[in-house]
Amino acid sequence: MGAVRPARMLLPRGADWEKWAVVACDQYTSQPEYWEELDAFVGTAPSTLRMILPELYLSGNLEEKAEEICAFMEGYLEEGVFSELDECFILLERSTPCRPRRLGLVAAVDLECYDYAAGAKPLIRATEGTIASRIPPRLMIRKNAPVEFPHVMLLADDADERILERLYAERGGLEKVYDFELNMGGGHVRGWRVTDTAPVAAAFEALSDTARMREKYGEDSGFLFAVGDGNHSLAAAKAHWESVKKTLPLGERAAHPARFALAEIVSVYDDGICFEPIHRFVTGVDRARFTEGLCAAVRGNYRIAGGAEQTAGDVPLPETIRALDAFIEDYIRKNGGAVDYVHGETAVRSLAERDGSSVGILLGALDKAELFRFVAAYGALPKKTFSMGEAFEKRYYIEGKKIR
Repeated sequence: MGAVRPARMLLPRGADWEKWAVVACDQYTSQPEYWEELDAFVGTAPSTLRMILPELYLSGNLEEKAEEICAFMEGYLEEGVFSELDECFILLERSTPCRPRRLGLVAAVDLECYDYAAGAKPLIRATEGTIASRIPPRLMIRKNAPVEFPHVMLLADDADERILERLYAERGGLEKVYDFELNMGGGHVRGWRVTDTAPVAAAFEALSDTARMREKYGEDSGFLFAVGDGNHSLAAAKAHWESVKKTLPLGERAAHPARFALAEIVSVYDDGICFEPIHRFVTGVDRARFTEGLCAAVRGNYRIAGGAEQTAGDVPLPETIRALDAFIEDYIRKNGGAVDYVHGETAVRSLAERDGSSVGILLGALDKAELFRFVAAYGALPKKTFSMGEAFEKRYYIEGKKIR
């Protein structure tokens, strides 16, 4: 068996789908009004909102919050809220106000094929450095949770194979399991159950063929998926599995449910996947001094909002960002100030114009076609190198599975 597995997925039985599915917990972290409105909309209806902890609420008594979440999970199991499907994949089609279509495949992945440690080269690789301090809050929930619901999105480099496009063309022969509007402006989603899983899994596994690896990335260590969203959630699942594994006899490790995590697999070339730059906005600094030092110290391709432009075509974007972040961190440590990460060039320019003690640094977008080559060559990219769309385009929690 390989990295991609079918799963006995949990879906709501007779629930209001629009109230059931909610957006990834790491979105709208500075907008409590979003989560308050969502909470009021959901009310007492069964919802994945009750089985996650929005990151906005990570402060406070996490142990108590984790107990509440696990109690909801146990209650939903006891009350028959879930319908458990026989082993399958789910092919989904997502549309948003920005993108007419994005295809994904919800499947289980073997956590033995994933490692977030720096320098590791597993089949499933992180695209950004994992911050160890972000794992414990997620682990606190997962260690006692009977089920999981994922917002992890894995990217596949299948420019020639177009695996999901081929499967989507055959959707007429598949059982549709959901079709509904997503709340809070998230668009629409449809899902079909895939029971003939072996050919689909084999098509994905073939992407890590040794000869193909050498040709595309110049290495033969195997590289199947890059984590596009939810890296820290997948890291928490890995940490939980490593903890559980130590308690199991060897014979029970191969099939234990905690070993497998649900994720949505998406082609990096899907038109519904858009890589957007994340700009740097530095405040509380002497603008002229900071800009002069930056331009002298950092080669690469970036622009100062309303000011200088640096162009060095031979410097890859990840290296530009790595050097840029190192300069910013060092400058702030020595001189004070703060840095924020801002989406949208217009927003950066507007912020910089309002504050004479700030500097907006504009970056380019990572080429989707280069992602796998960069990760293969450089390992995890610097934090906040790219974003996969706006907050409302992120994955919504829909499917779950048991993990104990």
